[in-house]
Order: sequence, then C-alpha cells, then structure tokens
Amino acid sequence: MEEPNFWDDAEAAQKKMKNLGNLKNDVEGYQKVVQERDDIRDMIEMTDEEADTAMVPEIQEMFEDFKQNFEAIRMKTLLSGEYDNCNAIVTLHAGTGGTEAMDWTSMLYRMYTRWADAHGFEIEVLDSLEGDEAGLKSVTFQVNGENAYGLLKSEHGVHRLVRISPFNANGKRQTSFSSCEVMPDIEEDLDIEIDPKDIRIDTYRSSGAGGQHINKTSSAIRITHFPTGIVVTCQNERSQFQNKDKAFQELKVKLFMLKQQENAEKLDDIRGKVTEIAWGNQIRSYFLQPYQLIKDLRTGEEQSNAQKVLDGGIDPFINAYLKWTALGNMDTTDKPDAAHS
Repeated sequence: MEEPNFWDDAEAAQKKMKNLGNLKNDVEGYQKVVQERDDIRDMIEMTDEEADTAMVPEIQEMFEDFKQNFEAIRMKTLLSGEYDNCNAIVTLHAGTGGTEAMDWTSMLYRMYTRWADAHGFEIEVLDSLEGDEAGLKSVTFQVNGENAYGLLKSEHGVHRLVRISPFNANGKRQTSFSSCEVMPDIEEDLDIEIDPKDIRIDTYRSSGAGGQHINKTSSAIRITHFPTGIVVTCQNERSQFQNKDKAFQELKVKLFMLKQQENAEKLDDIRGKVTEIAWGNQIRSYFLQPYQLIKDLRTGEEQSNAQKVLDGGIDPFINAYLKWTALGNMDTTDKPDAAHS
C-alpha cells in the first residue's frame, strides 16, 4: 500500500482552502450588493415621505457604488474559461518606434501595475530589459490573484500610441507600438516532456533588484525551445536553480497550451494571435495629441480621459471585452472602424 505524500496532501488542502476563500468572497460580495439595494430603496422611500431633496446627492452616490459593485459581480459570471481563475504571466515587448516605443512599453507596464495594485493583485517581475536611452525593451511579470488571467487576457495584442514625442527635438507627432502577451500560470505539475536536445539554456547576470550577490553571479536563466521558437527568461529569484525552475514551468505552460490545440487557429483563442508589432495589427489605439481618446478596435469601447486609463483605469476595456467575447464576437476581421483608426 502506497504511503500518503504529506506535501501533496498539504498542497491539495491549500488549494481547497483557497477555493473556499474565493467562494466566501463571492457570497459576501452578493450579500453586500443586496444590502446596498435595500438601503437605497429605504433612502428613496424616506425622501418621498419627507419630501427632503437634500438626501438626493447621497442617494446618487450610493447608487453609483451599487452599480460599480453589481458590475464587478456580473463580470465574474463571464469568467468561465478553463484557466480564467489562474494567475497571469504578462510580457511586454517594444515594437516599431525606437526609444519612443521603449518609453511606451514602460508606460504600459506602469498602467498594468497600477491596475493590479488597485485590485489587490500582487506583481512579481520575472525578467526585464531596459532600453538604451529610456524605457523598457521588454518586461515579463506575473500578476497573482483570483481571475488575474481571465481579466488580463483582454490585453493581449499590439497597443498603439500617438503623441508628441518627448524624444523628438522638432516636436512632431509620432506613432509607436508595443505588444502585450498574456498567458495563464498553470500551477499544477504538467505532464510535458522536454527533450534536452530541443532546448538551449543560457545563463547571464541579473539586471534587476536582488542585492550585490545576484548581480555578481550569472543567476538569470534564458531557455530557448528550438522546435517552437519559444524563449522564456527569469531573473527575479535569488538563485540560478530557482530561476531555472520558474523558467521551465513557464516553458511547460506554453508547450502545454500548444499541445492542447489541434491547430494554430485554436491556439489563438488562448494566447491571441502572434502578429508583427507594427501598423495595422493593433487592438487598441491611445491618442494623446492632438486630442485625447483611447479606443479598442475590437469592441469599439472608447475613453476620453486618457490619463485615467494610463493610471490603471482599464476596467471599461476589460468589461467591454468580456461582454464582447460572451456574445461570440471573436472574429477580429470585424474590428469596428479598424479601417479609420
């Protein structure tokens, strides 16, 4: 008779407690919305009975809070994908636009970290490469929290920025691009075999935080998988072994997602289409000059307060995408106004 594995049992118990915690939060969220609805009704009845219009602003404020909380619950019902409840691994790459594109990549990184902070998610930087003059050439980070992948999968694609470039001495308007790839962090041990002949493992010095010890040793890891062309990197852990484990796990997740698909078209449903980071492939345009407008070319969602969005206010775009996909509108050939953007 096989003896029980203590660590497997502990891990299973931890996952069960996490699921119970998530269910408890769902129930408490529903109860909160019901209580808010009842409170608003009571306030309206009191206002009618006493003909006291001074209470109207307070009721309006309560109603706005109710709508926001109700919308959050409604959005969770749309997160029914197999991996929606997973943590998310996000990679940003600067595309066409040189230094301007690298600066744009750092702006997107700030936008996503601000959004994550506002929603109580934790950010873990896995790898980053700074630009030659400014910004970031690339950055990979993990967003940890319930439904992180389900929410952030809407961000996969090419993001286009139009503004007066601070790096252009003539003050001309410039267009730059950055790509965003979002993958789920599947925690369980995946049954994926990797032939050592199919990969190359490179070590290099970490460029991130972690103390003098890390920067003096080649602790960062880059793994290249030749058959698929997938490259994964990790440099945030304190040892080369930890970085290697994390990089292999990320590679296994990507290979697992590939294995689950019968063809490349089905793969696009999970990780999105891999396209050139340049003109004509963007999913969203950010206009900062001569006017402010941010528009998603798939859903048609628009926001005129560009600074609010760049400060992390991307929920309207996430919500619009979830509604859009729930209606089965995944054919990106039908992008609204794409020809005029």
